[in-house]
Amino acid sequence: MLEELKETSKNFDEGMVLGQGGQGTIYKGILPNDRVVAIKRSRIFNPNQIENFINEVMMLSQINPRNVVKPLGCCLESEVPLLVYEFIPNGTVYEHLHDHGQFLRLTWKIRLQIATETGGVLACLDSATSTPIYIDVKTENILLDYNLTAKVSDFGVSRLFLLIKLN
Repeated sequence: MLEELKETSKNFDEGMVLGQGGQGTIYKGILPNDRVVAIKRSRIFNPNQIENFINEVMMLSQINPRNVVKPLGCCLESEVPLLVYEFIPNGTVYEHLHDHGQFLRLTWKIRLQIATETGGVLACLDSATSTPIYIDVKTENILLDYNLTAKVSDFGVSRLFLLIKLN
């Protein structure tokens, strides 16, 4: 699987970078069947990060709201963990609000739709599992699909808050 992910991202080439997160870099990958995916690659090797990556997959597998970026798989056989997600094509809400070069104009109607969809995810995360899931909610972590539907991403900090809550 590692070799396939390297191939799909042109060996994690800088030209394939979609964004940077607190725990790693997200690359665009194109599978042999032409399906586009996002590959989250951990920044450095750290046994705690493997646990965080596994936790992220576990958290996302417990819930299934349509407004959450869906995990497709993971690879732990590399020097750093890799997570594979569905590709969300229209970037982040942050980019559309602050980057004047973006081509999409978010009307008030679309902004309200994004807020409503994001709020629905937060309500689901609070009630759908036995332990509430906490995430870093910010416009950089809300992606927009082809229809400008909000997709919440980045559940990497959820484990940190879970540990704090348990202690």
